[in-house]
Amino acid sequence: MAIILQEAQEWYRELLDNKSDPRVKDFFLLSSPLPTLGMCIFYAYFSKSLGPRLMAKRKPMELRSVLVIYNAIQTIFSAWIFYEYLMSGWWGHYSFKCQPVDYGHSPLALRMVNICWWYYISKFTEFFDTLFFILRKKNEHVSTLHVIHHGCMPFSVWMGLKFAPGGHSTFFALLNAFVHIVMYFYYMIAAMGPKYQKFIWWKKYLTTFQMVQFVAIFTHQFQLLFRDCDYPKGFMVWIGLHGVMFLFLFSDFYKAKYLTVTRRRRQAVKANGHANGHGLHTNGHSKHLGNGDALVANGSNKGACMPVLEDEYVTRNGNGHAGGGGFEDGFFKEGALSSNESILNPDSSSSSLHQRKVK
Repeated sequence: MAIILQEAQEWYRELLDNKSDPRVKDFFLLSSPLPTLGMCIFYAYFSKSLGPRLMAKRKPMELRSVLVIYNAIQTIFSAWIFYEYLMSGWWGHYSFKCQPVDYGHSPLALRMVNICWWYYISKFTEFFDTLFFILRKKNEHVSTLHVIHHGCMPFSVWMGLKFAPGGHSTFFALLNAFVHIVMYFYYMIAAMGPKYQKFIWWKKYLTTFQMVQFVAIFTHQFQLLFRDCDYPKGFMVWIGLHGVMFLFLFSDFYKAKYLTVTRRRRQAVKANGHANGHGLHTNGHSKHLGNGDALVANGSNKGACMPVLEDEYVTRNGNGHAGGGGFEDGFFKEGALSSNESILNPDSSSSSLHQRKVK
């Protein structure tokens, strides 16, 4: 047993000392994978256990202004990362077919190393997406998909930065940064309130946009399976599999929610027969609901990396309660969000949003 442990330790030191890129040896958090791995594990524990327990007996925090500022900063940060990736190689210097890592010390190569480190840091700043949900007691948004996506990214990026900071797989970071510009801009406008909804009419296309990103990523990566390229095959496969995994996770999530929305809408129409003249609005179009039907957000604000979906019906059953927990004696109860205000005003409080009489 001692021999096995010694060999494992020698392999570990050989890997970090002689196989990694010496240019990043002294970068913050790059000397060992343990701090990054530890933060990822703590993030998952905090998101699914510690955080919700700490907030269990506390009131949701009002963070509208914080969310606007945070999403504005993330939008600008993502735009800068995207620009730096372009200027470091992807705007005219890199090949989309095959791009080896430049391990030299030219200004362009070092600029690429630098922006790869900042992209790595950005994976930690995205943890605030989850923190704000927990502080506002919107734990339903901290889904397993959300935690998997945010929790595994820092360590994945750490490995790329440690061994191959540049080259073919940075296309993933370039495209991801661009998607985050769009997503964080959307959430910034959404946090500003319902009167700004006209500026984000395009939200229904966002999940498709995200899934196209994943297809582009694994297509770009896996092309190296069919051509010779002096780029580490392990990282190519690793990043490509990320694209495949998240595509399936997103598509399954999207299909499940879409089918739920469609089924509930059909049930609502069938159960009520016709509108009673009192409607709610979603996406700028009137949705006439029968007695006791409501629209609730089914996941439209799950973080910058998460699917953005349409709204769903919750039908009040015969005893006056919502089948999905949305109504209680004719009122919106905590947890059931009205269409526009839940999505376009994600920090709305229960007093201003949920306690609204339904006529």
